[in-house]
Amino acid sequence: MPPSKSSSSSSKRPAAENDPSISPPPLKRKAQSVISKAAVANFFTPTSQKPKERTTWTERSPHGDTPATLLVAKYVPDGAEEEPLPKRRKIAAFDLDSTLITTASGKKHSDDATDWKWWDRCVPMRLKQLFEEGYRVVIFTNQGGLTLHPDPKSKAPKNLGKNRVASFRQKCSSVLAQLDLPLTLYAATAKDIYRKPRTGMWKEMCDDYDLREEDIDLENSIFVGDAGGRMAQLKGAAAVPKDFSCSDRNLAHNVGIEFQTPEEFFLGEQPREFARDFDLVNFPFAGEGEGEGEDVVKFEKKNDTEIVLFCGPPGAGKSTFYWEHLKPLGYERVNQDTLKSKVKCFQVATDFLRDGESVAIDNTNPDPDIRAQWVELAQKNKVPIRCVWFRTPIQLCEHNDAVRSMNKSLNPESRPSLPKLAFNGFSSRFKEPKLKEGFQEIVEVDFKFRGTKEEYEVWGRYWL
Repeated sequence: MPPSKSSSSSSKRPAAENDPSISPPPLKRKAQSVISKAAVANFFTPTSQKPKERTTWTERSPHGDTPATLLVAKYVPDGAEEEPLPKRRKIAAFDLDSTLITTASGKKHSDDATDWKWWDRCVPMRLKQLFEEGYRVVIFTNQGGLTLHPDPKSKAPKNLGKNRVASFRQKCSSVLAQLDLPLTLYAATAKDIYRKPRTGMWKEMCDDYDLREEDIDLENSIFVGDAGGRMAQLKGAAAVPKDFSCSDRNLAHNVGIEFQTPEEFFLGEQPREFARDFDLVNFPFAGEGEGEGEDVVKFEKKNDTEIVLFCGPPGAGKSTFYWEHLKPLGYERVNQDTLKSKVKCFQVATDFLRDGESVAIDNTNPDPDIRAQWVELAQKNKVPIRCVWFRTPIQLCEHNDAVRSMNKSLNPESRPSLPKLAFNGFSSRFKEPKLKEGFQEIVEVDFKFRGTKEEYEVWGRYWL
């Protein structure tokens, strides 16, 4: 009987290969190295002879005593270390995600450094054309998902933040290398002065390129971004969703340059209708010295001793109203932000009333239950209580809070910015004050900016 193929094959193998006592068995083929000759050569190349890294990364802080929140990448092509004068006066600024690039995977967000592609294939060519036309090309991007210096007290995994920053830097280095243009990318990672539409990144750009305000050709400069406040619409049979915000359009407004969306700038599409949640056009500068108009509240003291209870959201202008109208009339201020507890507020207010002093309760007091406690205090001390109702819209209050927290000149009490929860919490609890709650009178106050032209130039920008 002829031998089977398996037995025949086995008989031809070397004895060592068939011996199970030998471990590991000899390899039949030579292993292929995964290390290229170029990599080996580069390893042994002196540092002075290696190609220079074209992208330089730095971090910056809004204040000298705070952690860095701005990530800056400066790309300099080979042989372009020094740019000839004169300075480039026209600025072509771009958002990054959904403007210059998008994810290759189709995901909304991606932490993978390689998951990107150009938003449109014309993007690199168009940016190179702008540079050739004498524009200074820069990138301004909000990157709230990054944390440069995590809070050491945070319980979040420490490596997670580092990995995200490293992945972002790797992606941006690849984008800049493919563009191969002298440009700087600014990435704001926190809700501070750098975050669009605030102008911190624009000011950093001006400092980096030694540009004064009068040096820049604002009329011919432009900012391109996808956050344009565009409203939802139908495009054929498909629904085009509204923009997630208006921050890019508002940044362009703040610095005084033209704004376009990527579809308008790169594809030549017509502008879509847009809307802002809060529009400064509704709050123009009234002019200095216009404090005697019919719209100005005439607050008068109507009782020898009384309680004046404020009702309104954070940032509604309550404290400003106190200092301008009630303090000159001799009212003492009770404020929970300074006294730290409601119990302390009632204690201090009671002491003032017993001394015959009128008091202003400078808190939000959103609902009848809270207001009832102050009505009860007034009855207990046998004094009248009036209510001043600040009818300021929540979006405007958030704007005021941002202006106050970001500008020391408009923040005499050094108040920090408030979380979104503070405004949402007031809205969920608010009930319009009524005379039947026990008030002698309700004075309604609508917001109107009152201040100098210089103060309005700060207030009259978009901060959210």
